[in-house]
Amino acid sequence: MATTAMHATHKILAAAAGKDHVSPGEVVTAKVDLAGINDVYLIVVRSFREMLGTKVWDPRKVYIFLDHNTPASDLKVAEAQKAFREFAGEQGCCLTEINEGIGHNLLPERGLARPGSVIVITDSHTPIHGAYGAFAAGLGATDMAAVLIEGSTWFRVPDVVNIRLTGKPGPGIMAKDAALSILGRLGTDFGTYKVIEFSGPVVEDLPMEERMVLTVMATEMGAKSAFIKPDRTTIDDVKGYTSEPFTVYETDPGFRYAAEYEFDLSGLKPQVALPHSVDNVRNVEEAEGIPIDQVFVGSCTGGKLYDIETVAKTLAGKKIAGGTRLVVTMSTRETVQKAIRKGYYQILLDAGASITSPGCGACSGLLGGIVAARERCVSTANRNFPGRMGGSVEAEVYLASPLTAAATALTGKLTSPERL
Repeated sequence: MATTAMHATHKILAAAAGKDHVSPGEVVTAKVDLAGINDVYLIVVRSFREMLGTKVWDPRKVYIFLDHNTPASDLKVAEAQKAFREFAGEQGCCLTEINEGIGHNLLPERGLARPGSVIVITDSHTPIHGAYGAFAAGLGATDMAAVLIEGSTWFRVPDVVNIRLTGKPGPGIMAKDAALSILGRLGTDFGTYKVIEFSGPVVEDLPMEERMVLTVMATEMGAKSAFIKPDRTTIDDVKGYTSEPFTVYETDPGFRYAAEYEFDLSGLKPQVALPHSVDNVRNVEEAEGIPIDQVFVGSCTGGKLYDIETVAKTLAGKKIAGGTRLVVTMSTRETVQKAIRKGYYQILLDAGASITSPGCGACSGLLGGIVAARERCVSTANRNFPGRMGGSVEAEVYLASPLTAAATALTGKLTSPERL
């Protein structure tokens, strides 16, 4: 009897579960290739102890990322980070220190985000690694503690939604604009517990750093995971960082998606998500002129070298507007080093930016650019809920592309890059 056609992500789960075939809705126990814990989840270590864990299943596959609150902002955080260092030393697992950057961006740099792998991290934006053809999902603390012991976890096999991007985007359009446009049209729950696949000629033309913007924003669409079919761009990027083997799974001909959408990006205008929801999206030109107190360029979504380059080239030889702060938090130490070599770091300093240590920074709302009550911030990050970025519920966060953020920093008010 012929089996039903499978999607590539279903084949990843089937292989990890030791099965020939899986179907949407089926519950499987899958082996994990990499487990990551962020520094705000010390509860994972406590749960590991409560479950009578004595040794992690494979310390080479367990990573602890000190990235959300670094350097430590207070004594409680310092004590938690000390406990993580002690646990990593005791177990022999991998720990990234306070100066190394965001775990989500470190994995690609270290060749650890590979096609065909199963990645779980205690962070909702783990689907970002779907840009590399991995099955990557956020995991709760208790489930993660069990992973540390067993090396596996359960999944309900998700349905898959396909979003195809076509057309020729204009020169002022970035992947963030495409993602916000999708959210504005489909909302924040259309992809709930689904895999969202991004495909089409626009996606194929994007560099890896821009593909990661689509997959990380899939979290805001409700996705369990995200996926972009690995191609030569993907494979060249991965092989540039590692010689470790990986498997590229292909979706079977005839596979039926739970839903399919096509967006023609020709004529798309720069987009902004207004407070206080990621799907409260407008063309930037419709909201221009709103005074902005702070511009934040950073996070796993908007602090990559591609983003820093975009902002630096826009600000070169110019100064940010008086009364507006520009906070830049690059994603990793490698990004900082490359930005220095390419001259971007100096351009940002000369323009008036405040540059913080690499890490999550203001996105997590723990340090590095917290927003006060009744202040407005344009952010390249991924969320703008009330209280996001550590601010008062009266603060307003506007989500936009790095290009729109740079234009806004120059004028001190929400500005479309088309004006430059």
